Amino acid sequence: MTAPYRELLQQIREFFPKPVADPMHGAYFVFSILRALDKVDAMKGAIPLLGGAVGLDYEAQRSARIAERPSSIDAVTSELVKTLEGMLISGHPGVQMNVVPPPSIASIIGALLPSIYNPNLVSDDTSQKVAVAEHRVAAMAAALVGYDPALSRGVFTFGGTGTTLYGVRIGTEKALPGTRKKGIEQGGALVFASDLSHFCRLSVASWLGLGEDNVVEIPTGIDNDIKLDLLEKAMRTALKDGRRIATIIATMGTTDAFGLDDVGAIVALRDRLVEEFRLDYRPHVHADAVIGWAWSVFNDYDFEENPLGFRPRTVRALNGACRRIHELSQADSVGIDFHKTGFAPYISSLFLLKDGSDLGLIARTRDRMPYLFQTGSYHPGIFTLETTRAGTGVMAALANLLLLGKDGLRSLLGHMVEIAEVLRENLDAHAATTVMNSGNVGTVTLFRAYPDGIDTWTVKDRERTDPGYREKLIAHNEYNRKLHSFLHEEAMAGRGVLISMTDCYRTTDYGEPIVALKSFILSPFADEAIVELLVERLLEARERIR
Repeated sequence: MTAPYRELLQQIREFFPKPVADPMHGAYFVFSILRALDKVDAMKGAIPLLGGAVGLDYEAQRSARIAERPSSIDAVTSELVKTLEGMLISGHPGVQMNVVPPPSIASIIGALLPSIYNPNLVSDDTSQKVAVAEHRVAAMAAALVGYDPALSRGVFTFGGTGTTLYGVRIGTEKALPGTRKKGIEQGGALVFASDLSHFCRLSVASWLGLGEDNVVEIPTGIDNDIKLDLLEKAMRTALKDGRRIATIIATMGTTDAFGLDDVGAIVALRDRLVEEFRLDYRPHVHADAVIGWAWSVFNDYDFEENPLGFRPRTVRALNGACRRIHELSQADSVGIDFHKTGFAPYISSLFLLKDGSDLGLIARTRDRMPYLFQTGSYHPGIFTLETTRAGTGVMAALANLLLLGKDGLRSLLGHMVEIAEVLRENLDAHAATTVMNSGNVGTVTLFRAYPDGIDTWTVKDRERTDPGYREKLIAHNEYNRKLHSFLHEEAMAGRGVLISMTDCYRTTDYGEPIVALKSFILSPFADEAIVELLVERLLEARERIR
């Protein structure tokens, strides 16, 4: 008599890809994926959401329990597809919310393949050629940003925060040798970053034990780049007080306004202070370029010849970005997100070192991990934070680098910058609207609208600098929140463009936050008609509010 579990096991085996080639079961596997894709595709409609807007009931899920008996692939697929209801279609031109690009077909396949076979990048004995692919992508990225691929090394990690964490961790070991074993003593070391840098600077300092109070935030200028004179003053004060500096974070593309720090000047300042104060270490300079890295494809582009035929204003913007981006090669490390301006699915983040030997600063000895590394020749688990690292990010990034090449990425970025420029032109054409990051050279546009009778030529400066204008600023902030609410409702009803809003584009000289509406164009399908629709809806919102 066959045990009941064996009959059940035979059924369950059909739920898994066969380990030996089986054309019939392979066809079933592919068909199951296609069925899921068909069901998702059927949810697409006029609005940029899968299946329309939905409510989110978290409390009801508390009654969820695992069933007693197995289900079926088709039934589970239907349940999984339902969870995508209400999801943004990131490739829709009517979605201009934050840094969420659509992944390419090749990158989706790149993420799918390792999901089937589960390579673990802790070692090449568990990842084989996927580990080789990680080296391949790191070398391609190194060459793009201007590093020597023979000396550079890179590892994929859990997100942009992870890339910054690696940069600060290595900087901590440089400033405070031995912290890997002894920990960080009271006082620790400092991290310097701009006040508009990503908030992960605080998360990283907290999780590493440096403490948020040891993050020194330097004010930014009107173009959202760090003020070098204030950075120098703060670093000098710290060094005179006997403090040690772990890492200086240069932001190469702020989240809200695509501000670009002068990383070359930051490195030169660091080197000058090392010599002047005769430091026995060199503070680590990490470039948080998770957004801006992609503009590196223009480092060797002939802007005078302009072979891809971008408009003059677009060429100016692209060239303006390259003025700072080409200095990435001077940083000690770079954070790269392929799931942002590399058009790959989450998560695909690369931490790239100029000098790969720096990884030795955070490496453990193999005797601490006796149950690993029995075979193989490359074991990144010795120095990575993660023991388990999936190959999905590596393969997705490789897919797009192979698929798009430099000209493909140039065309995508150039088109999106061009459409963003069209949006700014449209906003500048109306008396009641103004662009906040008018010197911006990226694909994000921050803007505000005002009630009738406001001089938008001068209001930005008054709001930013005049304490006597505080009450008007607060009123205008609320006005723009109301506009955003209207625009959001229109977009969710299929009649507009879905944009986002920032509660603090920057802080005024007298300490008040400045609210701004935000369009982040990252869809290859965006065109002039969609930005004209956005401006049309914005002006309509003003009329409704009035």
